[in-house]
Amino acid sequence: MNLLFELFPASDQTGQALYLKEVEQCDIYLGLFGKSYGYQNADGISPTEMEFDHASLLNKTRLIFLTTDDNNEREAKEQALIKKAEHFVVRKKFSHIDDLKATVYAALVRYLIDKEVIRIGPFDASFSEKATLLDLDDEKIKRFVRIAQSRRGFALNDSEPIPSILTHLNLIEHTKLTHAAILLFGKEPQRFFINSEVRCASFHGNIVEKPIPDYKVFKGSLFELVDQAVDFVLSKLKYAVGTRAQHVQIPGAYEIPKEVVTEAIVNAIAHRDYTSNASVQVMLFADRLEIWNPGMLPLGWTTEKLKQLHTSIPANPLMAEPMYLAGYIDRLGTGTSDMVRIAASAGLKEPEFIQDEDFKTILYRTGIEQDTPQDTPQDTPQVTPQPTPQVEQLVIALIKDLSRNELQEKLGLADRENFRKNYIVKALEEEYIELTIPEKPNDPNQKYKLTQKGKELQKSLNDNK
Repeated sequence: MNLLFELFPASDQTGQALYLKEVEQCDIYLGLFGKSYGYQNADGISPTEMEFDHASLLNKTRLIFLTTDDNNEREAKEQALIKKAEHFVVRKKFSHIDDLKATVYAALVRYLIDKEVIRIGPFDASFSEKATLLDLDDEKIKRFVRIAQSRRGFALNDSEPIPSILTHLNLIEHTKLTHAAILLFGKEPQRFFINSEVRCASFHGNIVEKPIPDYKVFKGSLFELVDQAVDFVLSKLKYAVGTRAQHVQIPGAYEIPKEVVTEAIVNAIAHRDYTSNASVQVMLFADRLEIWNPGMLPLGWTTEKLKQLHTSIPANPLMAEPMYLAGYIDRLGTGTSDMVRIAASAGLKEPEFIQDEDFKTILYRTGIEQDTPQDTPQDTPQVTPQPTPQVEQLVIALIKDLSRNELQEKLGLADRENFRKNYIVKALEEEYIELTIPEKPNDPNQKYKLTQKGKELQKSLNDNK
């Protein structure tokens, strides 16, 4: 490969130093090997071979193309150079200039695909160059299998080898993990995709303004992100209790139905564009919930189509399948239309779907009356600290002695740590609830019951609903 020195300004550098410096500055070394070995220095090495050796030393990407000449027509040293190249790079032959152009073009496109500068397939189906099975959490995978079995009749059980489970889900090929595998089951997915976190905030009023009453950045697997974000929103929403007129147990309801909140958050996390540097944002205002995610609707779709029954075209199909199996999404394309229907049945304003630079879902809050709006500071200082909304929800739900799991399920919360810290511990500390077996805190039959203080709070909340 010859360097045209007449294209460079005069300098006191030797020709060898100049072309080796060019190799150092390039991203790709492209070599054209023919019949002639070319000029040789005092050591009998040609500039082409020196360039190739230097590119190899610097671990440059090397694309080598050969003329279609027979080997017996090539000089001996040229044959030796080609033989050397065979040990390091894939080479391809060309017969004429047009053939060379097409071949180089195809090789460069392949390079860009391998480097993920461009993609021809879904992001989640691409393979990670760094992650290994050690970066996945085996217990997360086994827990998923158990849930998928119970909810969707998943074919495998949790005793299967981890690679077998991943292969069944198309999340691994030989030992190479897909991006989907890391995002679904990684120990620390944000090590590989820092932008996959979810940012949640609540505000006193109807605009973004400081100070922000509550701001959380959630990390973890896709399932954990959904659970944490949903629990964050539910912990801020008003919660109303009905009567036993039509039910044996007293029903309870969040001002925005849990199904609607969950569907909106799942959509944002499952269908977002993971090549974007932006994160999913969940913002709760006094009058609405806004959920933003970097992503675009399928080509030709409108936001109005989302309000009708439509086909399901997941942006990340390999991630969508496990989320379907775990019961987080469905395959019918009814999710957004269900949001509209359920919101209407709850007396809420119709949800809005807005496609701009990002995709935005707006869910409107209802007017479940309370004496004091949530997240609004008190004008008059209170002598006794007021219970948090989370404690109020727990007290309302505790109509009889219940275990921790029963309480968590009744409130529709998935994040165990959030439930323990913000519901159970707070209610215990403020003496609204107590243990049924206080002398044995870890007893398997342990339950929680209302204290006298808790009963008075429950009566007050029910009287004011």
